[in-house]
Amino acid sequence: MRRLLLMPVIALTLGVGVARADDLLYVGAGLTRNDIKDIASTASDFNTTSWKLLAGFRPVSMFAVEADYIDLGSQTTSFPTATAHLQYKAFTGYAVGFVPLPVPYVDVFGKVGLARWSSSGSNVSLPGNFFSISDNGTEFAWGIGAQVHFGTLGVRLEYESFNIPNTNGANVFSLDVMLSFL
Repeated sequence: MRRLLLMPVIALTLGVGVARADDLLYVGAGLTRNDIKDIASTASDFNTTSWKLLAGFRPVSMFAVEADYIDLGSQTTSFPTATAHLQYKAFTGYAVGFVPLPVPYVDVFGKVGLARWSSSGSNVSLPGNFFSISDNGTEFAWGIGAQVHFGTLGVRLEYESFNIPNTNGANVFSLDVMLSFL
């Protein structure tokens, strides 16, 4: 008898969690401010403004999974006898946890996952030597942020960080606009 009563209670509890999900599916785009320091291949720092795309699935109000594409920008560095051009980008996947707040339109979140980054470029030196630069890897990534949403439209401010070997790592600040549906 107890088992028969327990099953509907569990089903209702899980159903309430799904019904409370604010954004079952969401997509967004944003502007980023990227900071990569101490790049070994060009002996420089990398501070650029660029863009990102994101998509997420939030089945319950306190949890989501999310994927981002981040264009970390490009840089050309000139030396007395050479010129180097370098471009960075990353694909990231996160598990996102939302802090339950008593404010209905505000979410604070933290996220952990993996970043698949890549760099590519070229180096031209006198007297006409040319070689390409290419590297990639997968690293642990994390982030924190807050978002405000009104109906299906939302605005998010967040910070993301992941390691890139032969640099001081990537630090990405972004301001995103999101659209949720379903």
